[in-house]
Amino acid sequence: MTTQRSPGRTHPRVGPLAASPASAPALDVDALLDDRRTEIIVCCGSGGVGKTTTSAALALRAAERGRNVVVLTIDPARRLAQSMGIEALDNTPRPVAGVQGSGSLEAMMLDMKRTFDEVVEAQATPEKAKQILENPFYVALSSSFAGTQEYMAMEKLGQLHRDARASGGFDLIVVDTPPSRSALDFLDAPERLSSFLDGRFVRLLLAPARGPARIMTAGLGLVTGALSKILGGQFITDLQTFVAALDTVFGGFRARAQETYALLQAPGTAFLVVAAPEADALREAAYFVERLSEDRMPLAGLVVNRASPGGEGSLSADEAMAASTRLRRDQPSPTALLTAGLLRLHADRDRMAEREAALRERFAAAHPNVATAVVPALAGDVHDLDGLRVIGGLLAEPAPHATA
Repeated sequence: MTTQRSPGRTHPRVGPLAASPASAPALDVDALLDDRRTEIIVCCGSGGVGKTTTSAALALRAAERGRNVVVLTIDPARRLAQSMGIEALDNTPRPVAGVQGSGSLEAMMLDMKRTFDEVVEAQATPEKAKQILENPFYVALSSSFAGTQEYMAMEKLGQLHRDARASGGFDLIVVDTPPSRSALDFLDAPERLSSFLDGRFVRLLLAPARGPARIMTAGLGLVTGALSKILGGQFITDLQTFVAALDTVFGGFRARAQETYALLQAPGTAFLVVAAPEADALREAAYFVERLSEDRMPLAGLVVNRASPGGEGSLSADEAMAASTRLRRDQPSPTALLTAGLLRLHADRDRMAEREAALRERFAAAHPNVATAVVPALAGDVHDLDGLRVIGGLLAEPAPHATA
């Protein structure tokens, strides 16, 4: 597959970040959300870094700033529905109640099999669609075959974008991708699908399914006959029927997947890499940044979640530890011991913040042009719209202490 690559998008939203390591530029989230040219925001990152919460917070903030937003989660976790007050998400966008401002927000969760079924129903006659949907190989592929989720994510994103263009219903799509490096597997979906459909074994199976002019040769007959004895004649018939259906029905899907890939490279798309202030998570973030650069995908910036607050006050970590030790040694009273414990907590927090700042500084040194927003850790979990608003505010206006 040859894919037309376009240069990455440059947003006029980079400015100095207060006390930021290695002078990393700041990610201006509100400028990104307010820019009507931004039609798709893709949040990617490893698991457990707050990617789903970040996606939901961005979608809510954009809606409350006047955008008409749909947020699509591919992560099977149910946190998105819970935080938005929706009992359950499915393959249909559901309105989110309680949005303040002039915009609107809807949320949905990718239903892999339902999306696959929609492709079949859209591309085939009712009789042909029924034959495909009931084929045992189709049932297995559409339900659990490795990579199908990424194929269908491409399909659903393309559907949403086409529908939005046609109806004007949404002007921003926020995509929450699966965790870990599989978050970028959907970039490879068109190539993988093409490789599967063009594979030697698939072509071999298709030969007898393409009309009397291509009846199987004696050699193919021997192979198919041997397989039939082992697996059963119905097995081979079902497989040939399924492969033929793939070739005829999903040729359109392959083309649309390639169109969606080009859409992801277009100026209207912005990728946000989400990470935690930990060595492993930032290494994964570096992988995402480098992969997006290689594929000419427009990177908007990096979001570092759950950063430890530090650098507050005039007492350094070393000074706090020394004071704690003196109190424990010289004044072993309950009040002194409590104060010593608080001083030790202060020291531990400052040292953790220093370690995290050093990790961010290392990342910034390796990727000096990646705009960054740092979100401090909250005391509790985010489980409703109010919590998402807090996260959105922190994303848009990082506190100086969070970027120390």
